[in-house]
Amino acid sequence: QVQLVESGGGLVQPGGSLRLSCAASGSIFMVYIMGWYRQAPGKQRELVADITSGGSTNYADSVKGRFTISRDNAKNTVYLQMNSLKPEDTAVYYCNSRVKTWVAGKPYDYWGQGTQVTVSS
Repeated sequence: QVQLVESGGGLVQPGGSLRLSCAASGSIFMVYIMGWYRQAPGKQRELVADITSGGSTNYADSVKGRFTISRDNAKNTVYLQMNSLKPEDTAVYYCNSRVKTWVAGKPYDYWGQGTQVTVSS
């Protein structure tokens, strides 16, 4: 009932930038918190950043000052601007959104398919 489609991953050199996008679609009544997680090989999935519908943000310590999360509520889209990328940022990045649909009685968490970000020279 809800689909999250991510875009913007790729290969970038250390110090470079990438911008990820994630658009939610379907029978959406309300999108609450939206966020980005990442999972590197052999590691657990971790929160990178999230943002409430009101615009309050939260960042992992490892990305503070380098990454910026934003959203367009009219488009149900969340963005992650990643600057000063480091090799340790290499991971699959997943979009997550808490969404209440017109059918369900309560919000549920939905995940995107993931997009690979590789930082390497």
